Amino acid sequence: MAERERVKATVPLVSIITINYNQAETTRQFLESARHLTYPNYEILVVDNASQQVLTTVISEPDYPNLRIIRSERNLGFTGGNNLGMQEANGDYFFIVNNDTELTPTLLEDLLQPFAEDPKIGVTCPKIRFFDQPDLVQYAGYSPMNMYTGTATPVGERQPDNGRFDQPSLTHFAHGCAMMVRRSVVEQVGRFAERFFLYYEELDWSQRIKNAGYLIYYQASALILHKESVSVGRQNPLKTYYLTRNRILYMRRHCSALQRTVFYLFFTGCVLPKHMLTYLSTGRFAHAKAFAKGVWWNLTSSSVSAV
Repeated sequence: MAERERVKATVPLVSIITINYNQAETTRQFLESARHLTYPNYEILVVDNASQQVLTTVISEPDYPNLRIIRSERNLGFTGGNNLGMQEANGDYFFIVNNDTELTPTLLEDLLQPFAEDPKIGVTCPKIRFFDQPDLVQYAGYSPMNMYTGTATPVGERQPDNGRFDQPSLTHFAHGCAMMVRRSVVEQVGRFAERFFLYYEELDWSQRIKNAGYLIYYQASALILHKESVSVGRQNPLKTYYLTRNRILYMRRHCSALQRTVFYLFFTGCVLPKHMLTYLSTGRFAHAKAFAKGVWWNLTSSSVSAV
């Protein structure tokens, strides 16, 4: 124990920040996986984001090392919830991570390594594989954003993890499921733009971090398993709403005038009719309404956001 305390004093403190929203059992499983972490100096902050069942009635802080549960009586979304966690965190590094993940033992050491090698690295991300299909990759970096269509694709998505994605490299965007950020970068750039609430927020944050001169790094040796869309649900119209709304919002915040004009023409001429026809012809009326609502929000709302 004394040796562990000595080592702890010589390495950076990592604040693991995750959000619970009506998923106490999922969060408990996440905390159980954290027991196997080999890194000696970390704290865990769980933001209980206005869950109907207060998390502290299910999970006791003393049962898990270095755990703090922070209750918000209002649903702050992914952006606001993580911002609250960062506000309360003590770490030199913030590890933003979904609660529907399973951590692997050396994850923190692997993610910290690139920071020590290059001071321009502001964010590191692990390889993400699907929990229920652990041989398939979800994220091994990100392609560039197409500034005329508003699309960016994770590298390796749903492809077999057969060695092709084992090379660490710089990448264009972090993945909101799991990303480690220097505290000093957050202090300079600001936290998540709360306007996004849910989805596209990590792309916006990544772009702002890159604009400040920092690099984003895919660390292939770090691994996490993701259960995917546990809180929102894969076919929830709420997901359609936020993906539609925030795709446009991202482009409003980051495009040049020319790019924005081309995107608007592309979206109204191709994306909007295609999606509405698909939803209506398949009887997915709630999704059609959510899509239209996401478009309308951008016509009536500012793109400026608190961070």
